Amino acid sequence: MAAPVLSAQGKERIERAAAKYPPERRQSAVMAALAIAQDEHGWLPSEVMEEVARVLGMPAVLVYEVATFYTMFDLKDPGRHKIAIWTNLPCALAGAVEAAEHLKRKCGVQAFNQISADGRFTVKEGECFGACGDAPVMLVDNKRMASFMSADKIDRLIEELSVTPAQAGAQSK
Repeated sequence: MAAPVLSAQGKERIERAAAKYPPERRQSAVMAALAIAQDEHGWLPSEVMEEVARVLGMPAVLVYEVATFYTMFDLKDPGRHKIAIWTNLPCALAGAVEAAEHLKRKCGVQAFNQISADGRFTVKEGECFGACGDAPVMLVDNKRMASFMSADKIDRLIEELSVTPAQAGAQSK
């Protein structure tokens, strides 16, 4: 059997998520389990997805299907920060296409799903986030929603995200 790639704490969190479902439906926790695994590893290598499948008692291909369907899951290392921007019609009408082009330029990528040369940023295109009134909308590192993203706000966001942990510590002293 392969060596474990999830920590004991990660497995415990997955078990808690699975316990919210009837025992015969524990596979329903697959999205929560993938989020836990990705938080732990930064992305989802195949070994991690296979271990999620073992923990939930389901075929690995089903875990892979979920991970490849949802843009919040990364099958390759996205770098230090992943920024998803919604460009569907309502967002596009509110300036999201222009915001996306500005974001790509600021991050130093030519196209969606590319990682910047310095490894700091990946820019992804997303579909509806259900926040049309806040467009253009971005999701930073799968956790933080940024709304009404003008060029100035994008510039400030990239500046904030460009600060390394060591620089942040030095600034707080």
